[in-house]
Amino acid sequence: MTRGLTHFAAKVGVAPPTAQERKDILALAAFAAHESERFAAPIACWITGATGKPLAEALKLANELRDP
Repeated sequence: MTRGLTHFAAKVGVAPPTAQERKDILALAAFAAHESERFAAPIACWITGATGKPLAEALKLANELRDP
């Protein structure tokens, strides 16, 4: 975890993501970027945050959207 992200998390009042959460965030971002355009990655992560759903649940839902 970068120092900048740790400080940002503290500034906005949340704990920084755990190792598993970082893995899920990157997997979700990869899904969005590969299924659409690169800019979709941060937007998909924002959408997940806005829903309040756990990352693992959002990643599961995203994986259900993958082309067979």
